[in-house]
Amino acid sequence: MKANELLDAKGLACPMPIVRTKKAMDNLETGEVLEVHATDQGAKADLTAWSKSGGHELLETTEENGVLKFWIKKG
Repeated sequence: MKANELLDAKGLACPMPIVRTKKAMDNLETGEVLEVHATDQGAKADLTAWSKSGGHELLETTEENGVLKFWIKKG
């Protein structure tokens, strides 16, 4: 999936992946996509809930070699 920006949040513990994601999303235009890479398993639930509450759309989530990948479309 094509993203407008990539955020590397690997190695960061909660709540840092969310904090960094929010900062990165502030720089995007509505409709643009942010790709987030994280290793904290809690990020799965956190980013899903954060996306929904912030009016964004979680397009896809995958896990590869312990790295969670999220594609979030700015609402």
